[in-house]
Amino acid sequence: MKSVFGNRLAQWCLIVVLASGATITSQSLLADRPTSNASLSLSDFQWDAELFGSLTPSPVAYPSTAVKGEPYFQSYQYDLAQADGSSLGLQLQPKATPVGARVNEPSSPPAPPSLPAKPVEKPAPQPLSSRIVEYHLNVELDAEGKLLSGTSSLTWKNPGSQPVQDLYFHLYPNAFSSKKTTFMKESGGKLREDKSKENSFGSMDLSSMKTLEGEELISKLEYVQPDDGNKDDRSLAKITLPKAVNPGEKITLNYAYTVKLPAVFARMGYADDFIMAGQWFPKIAVYEPAGRRGNTAEGWNLHQYHGNSEFYADFGIYDVRIKVPNNYTVAATGFPTKPPVDDGKTKSYAFYADDVHDFAWAASPHFIYYEEPYATPQIPGVRIKLYLDPKHEGLKNRYMAAAKKALARYSQWYGTYPYSTLSIVIPPENGNGAGGMEYPTLITGWGAAEDQPDLELERVIVHEIGHQFWYGMVASNEFEEAWLDEGFTSYAEDKLMELEYGVKPNLMVESSYITAPEALKQNSWSYGSHGQYAENVYTRAKLVLKSIESQIGRDTMDRVMKTYFQRWKFKHPTTSDFQKVLEDTTKASWKEFFDQYIYGGLMVDYAVTGIQIKEVTHEGQPMYENTVRIQKFGGTYHTVPIRFHFADGSQIDKTWDGIDPDVQFKLNHTAPLDYAAIDPQHSIVLENKRINSFMKSNVDTRLSIRWNLGVVKFMETLFGWVAW
Repeated sequence: MKSVFGNRLAQWCLIVVLASGATITSQSLLADRPTSNASLSLSDFQWDAELFGSLTPSPVAYPSTAVKGEPYFQSYQYDLAQADGSSLGLQLQPKATPVGARVNEPSSPPAPPSLPAKPVEKPAPQPLSSRIVEYHLNVELDAEGKLLSGTSSLTWKNPGSQPVQDLYFHLYPNAFSSKKTTFMKESGGKLREDKSKENSFGSMDLSSMKTLEGEELISKLEYVQPDDGNKDDRSLAKITLPKAVNPGEKITLNYAYTVKLPAVFARMGYADDFIMAGQWFPKIAVYEPAGRRGNTAEGWNLHQYHGNSEFYADFGIYDVRIKVPNNYTVAATGFPTKPPVDDGKTKSYAFYADDVHDFAWAASPHFIYYEEPYATPQIPGVRIKLYLDPKHEGLKNRYMAAAKKALARYSQWYGTYPYSTLSIVIPPENGNGAGGMEYPTLITGWGAAEDQPDLELERVIVHEIGHQFWYGMVASNEFEEAWLDEGFTSYAEDKLMELEYGVKPNLMVESSYITAPEALKQNSWSYGSHGQYAENVYTRAKLVLKSIESQIGRDTMDRVMKTYFQRWKFKHPTTSDFQKVLEDTTKASWKEFFDQYIYGGLMVDYAVTGIQIKEVTHEGQPMYENTVRIQKFGGTYHTVPIRFHFADGSQIDKTWDGIDPDVQFKLNHTAPLDYAAIDPQHSIVLENKRINSFMKSNVDTRLSIRWNLGVVKFMETLFGWVAW
């Protein structure tokens, strides 16, 4: 899921301007003070145009082969060459007449071209996953009452080696049933900038659950709260079976339920007549065999729905029927198996998906629908489907180009996108609570608030499509190791935005924002606030991956990421599995790094804490003995660049191993030391307190310390304003 910063550019501009002003003022106030042997000042790091990246200025016209209107449901054979661009170095095929870009659209290179192909939306010829579950879901939308009525059939296979008599189900809509649930108490009724509306609650009523023999089990349903014991939380339930399911055997249950939708919030609900059905059906929990994710004993992985957490489920097959008012259009996971049936009042859709671990859908009478076929050497063929809010109809080419770039690049870098469809839903402006979210083969962009949005339009599409790989296919446990999804997706997002849109991340600024670093491998709700969660599992996790890349090189990092994806797709890996891939690829131990920055919550923090200058005589010549004290207050980094700059304009650059917590460097020189700077080129990605990485030798100590402490507090206040 994409985390929202607000207008981060404006916020960072304000911080930089104010901080720079404070720096300049401090230097001007202190410049005329007498020289002291030990002194401290703010860093005079250069803040240049690269601070926020740059946009590629050349305009581009996006061709479109889109089909407007109702989705086309028949098997198809398209020439998939009709896509623009040559960024993959492929020969262009004849294409449709270009449609000019809208005025003021951000310019970028065209999308990678499409190749000829004849894909057909049909079940996979061979299973890609273990397919532990098989769902047959039937649901009807009461648009006026904002109610879903569903009947479902679930077949579950016992993947373990022990008989299982208790089954557990996630009843996610119950997280919104009152202000007393675990989700609402932890989130404060807010997720990102979207707030729950007063007295708008959602819930799930599971009214029946029967075996194939017709035995009713609902009386045996029991709500459980393994994480916090909150008896007001009904997001997880246990059902005791009449008899155990033996290893390798299957059980089928039929159940009926209703879901009361809340005003759209936290991935599900309604906004006027727009519907987002995420986490909308009773979903069986994951029973983990011994050996999966490092478990020594088998058992259920059980967690309630928390304010920060997302999801974890087994792969399987979904066969879904959705009935809506006949003026509605439905977007859903998977692909349609037949045209919708319209009886004059309602319209019934049929969808199918295999080798996925969730199913979501959205519906609206206002969707404007476009689709384009697309293929590359790594993608056999996929239909890209846009379900646009009318306000963003004119932006369809931007959405389509972003989707093509993301699918092409991620498939090139990591592995094939194997599904035949990708649906992109753009909610209305007041439906942003459904925006910026990923589901298998379906993503949502931001709500259509602006007529001419900036590159956040593309960025969120790029991010959510990245989740198709790390959340959708690799499918780590987001309850317990969210960084393996959000951090990896953020890393991939940055790489693509830089390559395709010329937007280079400023890692120095981003690392300075890490004010509450914590271990990455921990339960999502252990971070406390959503800000701490997002700061770590999105930004800090990405910085950890960038730090690894800076040490091993981009080519090797590319091999690591691809190997990890290929080795663990459809298998639910853990942090230790990624560590092993990294160590196998680099032929080196990364235990120290992981212990400090992943299993631990450290950042790098090296500080210049003292300078002493003494005049001496060497072989009859006047010299200066310059002593610089450097201390380590954070994790270890083994190649720490240090620059010593002297009053005569000369400088000495050294590289320190960064191991000892307190060291002194003595340099005899014909001139006194002017300043010492740690990592002057900002190569240490995880250094987050650069304010103490620089010291001048010509500032009065007392005034400098007093002024700088004031600036530090001022900066801390500013950083507190930059909210997720």
